[in-house]
Amino acid sequence: MFNTKEKKERSLGAKLFLKPTRCLSPKCVTIRRPQRPGVHSNPRRSVSEFGQQLLEKQRFQFSYGLREAQMRRLFKDALKNPAVTGDVFMSLLERRLDNAVFRVGIAPSRSVARQLVSHGHIMVNGRRVSIPSYRVAVGDAITIRPQSATHSAFKDLKERLMQYAPPSWLSVNPEKAEGTVSALPKDFDIPFDVNMVVDYYSKVVK
Repeated sequence: MFNTKEKKERSLGAKLFLKPTRCLSPKCVTIRRPQRPGVHSNPRRSVSEFGQQLLEKQRFQFSYGLREAQMRRLFKDALKNPAVTGDVFMSLLERRLDNAVFRVGIAPSRSVARQLVSHGHIMVNGRRVSIPSYRVAVGDAITIRPQSATHSAFKDLKERLMQYAPPSWLSVNPEKAEGTVSALPKDFDIPFDVNMVVDYYSKVVK
């Protein structure tokens, strides 16, 4: 059976942290098998400027686990804002509920966070939200649904949150296993270049 997550990381030539624990260890596929997937994989060749922009867009897309239509919709929303498009685009990406659940440390990856949200295990301001694309706002409290507290995904969660340092725009209460959006996202800690993504969509989005 093929491991599609690791194949995607090999194809894009970057750690996407789709498997966070493995990506931080020597077992990471980009370390063990840096070549492109396939029996007759060719060495990575130089690509055009547009090709580099497309590659960077794909890294963003698969890292956040989004479809192309979702990426384009977020870019169009970012264009409507008079602020710097790249910063607004990143803020919209980070404010997705599945990403926020991942960022506060409740889930080890965005894919797990998306599953937890979709299955109704997450609440925002005391109300269950099962839409991963739900956009959190300043002051929102992200908690675990009481009926889901014994779910295996939350085993030893309080201990893990005690050792976790969230991004500056989020605060975490380990005792309550609760995260709060204290500000709009900024100072993005990402290994990819959002400006290349903006350049790409500026050419293809009408």
